[in-house]
Amino acid sequence: MSRLGWFAAGLGLGALAVVQLRDNPKAQLALDEAIAAAKDFSQAVAAGYQEREAELSTPVAKAPVARAAAKKTPAKTAVKKPVAKPAAKRAPAKK
Repeated sequence: MSRLGWFAAGLGLGALAVVQLRDNPKAQLALDEAIAAAKDFSQAVAAGYQEREAELSTPVAKAPVARAAAKKTPAKTAVKKPVAKPAAKRAPAKK
């Protein structure tokens, strides 16, 4: 469907919604309930966001780190890989 068709369908559905809201009190009540639910949801999200921001902004007290006994582990030795030989130069291709 072309863009003009989608635009016309949107206008038609919008006009139908306006007529229903004007003539049907149940439709108006349902719309008011949906708006109230959306506002409650957005307020809950905003409150949760602010709570998490406050949680993240407070500094965390670091507990002292318990040190292990004086047992040392041997250091790992690095294993050297053999160095790759440079590729031999090729002779230019003959024509």
